[in-house]
Amino acid sequence: MTSSSLRLQCITVDVTGTLIAYKGQLGDYYCMAAKAIGLPCPDYERMHEGFKAAYKNTTKRFPCFGSRNKIHDKEWWRICVKDSFIEAGYLYDDVTSEKVFERIYAAFGSTAPYAVFPDVHPFLRWARSKGIIVGIVSNSESRYRDVILPTLGIRQGFEWDFGVFSGLDGIEKPDPRMYKLALLRAGNLPAASALHIGDSLQKDYLPAQGIGMQALLLDRFNTLEAKSWKEKGIPVFQDLVATQEWIVQNEKLENNDDSRESVSK
Repeated sequence: MTSSSLRLQCITVDVTGTLIAYKGQLGDYYCMAAKAIGLPCPDYERMHEGFKAAYKNTTKRFPCFGSRNKIHDKEWWRICVKDSFIEAGYLYDDVTSEKVFERIYAAFGSTAPYAVFPDVHPFLRWARSKGIIVGIVSNSESRYRDVILPTLGIRQGFEWDFGVFSGLDGIEKPDPRMYKLALLRAGNLPAASALHIGDSLQKDYLPAQGIGMQALLLDRFNTLEAKSWKEKGIPVFQDLVATQEWIVQNEKLENNDDSRESVSK
């Protein structure tokens, strides 16, 4: 690659916003769950805001989906869901709250809320076919590894080789230890031989680059923020098709440089 004389040996990828996207807003599913058990449908906007506040507070109280506090991630979500409704102004009794929670928890363990970007499977399979180790680095709980990704057809051993998940490993992005652990699980590789792909400047690009990895960002939704990234010279691509082309081109340039160096010797 252009930033290193080492051959690319590993690619790590973020999940949400990089490989998959939510269909609609998360608060929509909370409203539908309440309505499904006969409750008046909550106000959607209040529910969206309630979820965001509860998620932030629950993350602060119990980091890494409860793994640091020895709380199972399902219990973490039970707390978050209940607080989401409270933040939105809806207080249910324990029995009702549990019914709503179980519907929401089941929905997010299915394919219903997620869409896989069409370039994901071809890109991951291409990388592995080239002998590149592929890792998942995600701020997510155990169901992403065990249920959600496999259900969506993003399977360990076929599309990816190893994972670092905050809910399982007790650390979360932007902590650089997430990326150091990824390099270790990839075979204790040199940082410069690995490339991280994500959609967040703070959580993906900066910490990965900070430990010496190569990094780039995806801008799936044509955001204004991405324009400022490009102005700073950060490689930003709209999809994994363009990313693959960039990798191939840079690998060719490196190989040409290595060939010329061998001839000169």
